[in-house]
Amino acid sequence: MSKSTAPEISWARKEDEDWADTVQVRLALDEEVPVGFAEEVLAEARQLVEEAGQPAREVFGDPAAYARSVAAERVSETYRAGIDTRGLRPAERLAAALGSMGFLVFAVFGLVWIQDGLWVGVNWASFATITAIGVGVSAGCVAFVARAAGLFRGMWWFLAGAAAAFAGAVTLANALSDERLFRVPAPVLMLAGVPLAVAAFLLPEERINRWFTPARPAGGLDDEQWLARLDGLLRGRHGMKATEARAHVEEVRQHLAAATEAPEATKAEHAFGDVEIYALRLSEGPRRQQRVTRQKFYGALTSAALFGVLTVDSLLDPHDRSSGWVACYVGAFGCAAWGAVSEWRTLRKQRAALTDLADPAAPKP
Repeated sequence: MSKSTAPEISWARKEDEDWADTVQVRLALDEEVPVGFAEEVLAEARQLVEEAGQPAREVFGDPAAYARSVAAERVSETYRAGIDTRGLRPAERLAAALGSMGFLVFAVFGLVWIQDGLWVGVNWASFATITAIGVGVSAGCVAFVARAAGLFRGMWWFLAGAAAAFAGAVTLANALSDERLFRVPAPVLMLAGVPLAVAAFLLPEERINRWFTPARPAGGLDDEQWLARLDGLLRGRHGMKATEARAHVEEVRQHLAAATEAPEATKAEHAFGDVEIYALRLSEGPRRQQRVTRQKFYGALTSAALFGVLTVDSLLDPHDRSSGWVACYVGAFGCAAWGAVSEWRTLRKQRAALTDLADPAAPKP
């Protein structure tokens, strides 16, 4: 989520503008770069193009290849080690979750307005249920942020809190009175999502990032702490399968066990360096993009299953069959299903490319 307000860079030629737009899009979508990096790179590129007096494509070549090369050369390992498979830091993930929740609240109560009219009745049961669901969704979002930061223990705690909140919502909905207390205009409830969206841009990013970074002991990490952190980073931040991550951890463990001459020099932190940078190096390579695509595929598949269940449940209920919710569920299911199919196709192409790279004569998957 970029908060950059850099002025737009002007180009003398239309073809140079198109080249610059492609570079900016590639840096935003395919490369893991800091906020403002694209503007800085394009400002330097424009100056060089003006000095050369030639089109940008002739000076720098293909825009996608240029974006890839400049990101590889100028973005430090320290920065790349702190971001996940989506190119986000914990604070940026949390901000994205808050923004999405704000939009969802706005859209849901907008649909309630269209479906049920201007005035919405509020009772204790609905108030408690909505509050519990909000707490549960928030805890679930934090759980996924913790997972992307490699903090699996924190993830399970927040998921347990989310499950408890949802269970409480069901209990309260059945236990509390459904007698109406007062009525509220639907637009007022829609505006409840605005503070969430605003908060997404006001989060103290550095402080949030520190919350999701384990404190380093004064004497440094011992070997077991270092290995546990490596496993969490590979599985969470870099999207490796558990078996692959544990194989890397076991390899490091065996190396440490075999080095007996200089115990201090062969301590994990001394032998392999900063655990976040080491995890990044292990995760890089041609399989990294495949792991990213696999995560997107699983996410789209889960969303399709969820909206499919909601669609079937609504169609089986005579009261909900003709409501606007059914159309929303069907539309969301269609988008998620199409996304899953698209990611699956991309995943197959990436696997075929990796097969060709490893063994050009091997059969395609």
